[in-house]
Amino acid sequence: MKKVVSNLTVQVLVAIAIGILVGTFYPSFSSIAKLISQGFINMITMLIAPIIFLTIVLGIGHMGDMKKVGRVGGKALLYFEIVSTLAIVIGMVVANLLKPGLGVQAAAGDVTKLETYTKQAEGINWLEFFFHIIPNNIVASFSEGNILQILFFAILFGYGLNKMGSEGQPVLRGLDKLSKVFFNIMKVVMRLAPIGAFGGMAFSVGTYGLHALLPMAKLMGSVYLTCLLFIFVVLNGICRFYKFSLWSYLKFIRQEILIVFGTSSSESVLPSMMLKMEAIGCDKSVVGLVIPTGYSFNLDGTAIYLAMAVIFLTQVFGINLSIGQQISVLAILMVTSKGAAGVTGSGFIVLASTLTALKIMPVEHIAILLGVDRFMSEARAITNMIGNGVATIVIAKSEGQFDEGKYRMAVNPISIAEAESQEV
Repeated sequence: MKKVVSNLTVQVLVAIAIGILVGTFYPSFSSIAKLISQGFINMITMLIAPIIFLTIVLGIGHMGDMKKVGRVGGKALLYFEIVSTLAIVIGMVVANLLKPGLGVQAAAGDVTKLETYTKQAEGINWLEFFFHIIPNNIVASFSEGNILQILFFAILFGYGLNKMGSEGQPVLRGLDKLSKVFFNIMKVVMRLAPIGAFGGMAFSVGTYGLHALLPMAKLMGSVYLTCLLFIFVVLNGICRFYKFSLWSYLKFIRQEILIVFGTSSSESVLPSMMLKMEAIGCDKSVVGLVIPTGYSFNLDGTAIYLAMAVIFLTQVFGINLSIGQQISVLAILMVTSKGAAGVTGSGFIVLASTLTALKIMPVEHIAILLGVDRFMSEARAITNMIGNGVATIVIAKSEGQFDEGKYRMAVNPISIAEAESQEV
């Protein structure tokens, strides 16, 4: 009984259930719940920049062939584009088949809340977005938590260290010890995950109320169904092709799935996922390159949501899209969905920018999604996280940088249970 109570997975599940109850019966608690949830996410966020930097530098520093860095990065970006495009196509197909927007009354949303999103969408310059990856002040990049800029700098730093050869070994040993310190801090912070999950769920339910879900239940159900189809059909197919079990992988990261569900943020488990991917058999250098890059360029769940949201809005407002117009939606989302990371309200910003580019309806129409967007963010975040882990294993296997022995040990149910009990 003591092992069950002290198990982090059980604690998070109980915390989510309590959060739903508190949000339902004590909605006034939502302001405090938001602070609790944000406090936990902030503790994780403070670790993301140094952990990403150290993981990438150590991976590249220990790597003999620098050509491998370019090869791994190229493979990862190609994989991200193919799989994200598949996600958009599936989202559009399911939305066309289920027609979640038919019969929905287009009640006026709070348009004033959209001003921030629409202004940011109008200001998006996608060429500037990609060039913004190059930092002009790396200290500012760390303080702002800009993942792509940190990734860029870490690759250059690792390259410079790699070129030092034996002279760079003392620096590598020091960074390795520093990395262990940060991962030890992360283990302590993760023990607070139930509190963060409780706060996130209490805030969502208390702020929007379960009654707000009913009019949009079909859209929410469609998004969750599509994400499940994507995970258990597309990602499962990829797993089978590369000869590893999706189900075993999901059991291995079950704590992270529950934490993301409770906090609605995939960033809340970014450091933990990097550790888990190494534990499951992926080489540190591959993990360091693929996971952080995936958080900006491999947003499968977000891609599904954006595709379904566009089709949903056209159905609500009676706009018939031709096949050619839907192909245009696909093409635009292939680009705009890549900018949906690391920005508060990014889903709305990218959705607004997509509608602006398509010119098929007033951008203000997305106001009807404001009330339920938070409840769909769990599906997006979980799908994004699962997809990034699968991508890491795939790239590691394709590079011959995957330890099958570690994998078999990691996915053994007894090993998982022992690991969880040792984290207490």
